[in-house]
Amino acid sequence: MTAPRPDWGFPPPPEGAGPVSQPISVPPSDAPAAPTRPRWPLNLLLFAATVWSVFEVGQAWNGHADVPGFRGWLSGWPFAVPLLAILLCHEFGHYIAARIHRVPASLPYFIPFPKLSPFGTFGAVIVMPKRIRSANALLDIGAAGPLAGMAVAVPVMIIGLLFSTVGPRSESGFIQEGQSILYWLLKRLVHGSIAANQDVFLHPTALAAWAGFLVTFLNLLPFGQLDGGHVAYALLGERQNRLARFAVFVPLVMVAFNAWVYVRPIVLRGMREGFKQQSWNPVSAATVWLVTFVLLWILRGVSGTDHPPVDDPVLSPKRRVVAIATLALFVLLFMPTPWAVF
Repeated sequence: MTAPRPDWGFPPPPEGAGPVSQPISVPPSDAPAAPTRPRWPLNLLLFAATVWSVFEVGQAWNGHADVPGFRGWLSGWPFAVPLLAILLCHEFGHYIAARIHRVPASLPYFIPFPKLSPFGTFGAVIVMPKRIRSANALLDIGAAGPLAGMAVAVPVMIIGLLFSTVGPRSESGFIQEGQSILYWLLKRLVHGSIAANQDVFLHPTALAAWAGFLVTFLNLLPFGQLDGGHVAYALLGERQNRLARFAVFVPLVMVAFNAWVYVRPIVLRGMREGFKQQSWNPVSAATVWLVTFVLLWILRGVSGTDHPPVDDPVLSPKRRVVAIATLALFVLLFMPTPWAVF
């Protein structure tokens, strides 16, 4: 995603409920940025903290949370290494594309979060202090991150699914990861047809790849200066600004959908049998979309729904194909219920 650099000069907060990987750009003025000291020590420190955080969470996902010391921490590698690889490729896809187009860009600022995020991180941000001036550059920078990340996430998902098992679907006490068309196709490719009363129990490596799918899905929302907003604006121009004014409310529609599917049955059973007998865990099905709406609303207030203009709005034919394919990827990754606890 992209957004104006805050006045206080520090990286802005994360823009999603899960890991988010995004470039940050564009103060309204095109005046040259004042010289600043290199911040790579901060980038390195945040990345080291994120490595520690993701390995710590990976230790729990690998079932070794009770193993003390460095040996237990290192056991989180089947989750941590692939997730960090996906995030690094996503970030440096943006960074390298920006450098190719001579758009100033910082190194990634990773965001460690070992307790509040189930993945140990809220991803990373890249600060881009100048406006992107051509549709071609905008498309390249916006699409490079998601496409680079997915180039790693898809093969990692296939490998992870090969190590995953299929068994009877649980009735309660489990976490249901979001389902998307691409994820379903890959499960079908690896495990064939799965009976309705069965499910795939994810290996930590497959869970890391799924987190990469979630990163890409959230960043490809066609709103503002998210990655999807960049791609859509490069393709549609000013028409994207009109669409973005409605896109901010899409999460609310999905909150209503999840409330109808998962919360309404709890309320109806509670009215018949008493609410003390009901588990409210399925309410979690709506939380990711609710948090996403709040964050988009904040982003709307900070930088507006309109994308900063470009001087050259002409998108080359090949890049037009890339833009359409990238937005199609958003459809393939769309998760009606990204995360739910039952």
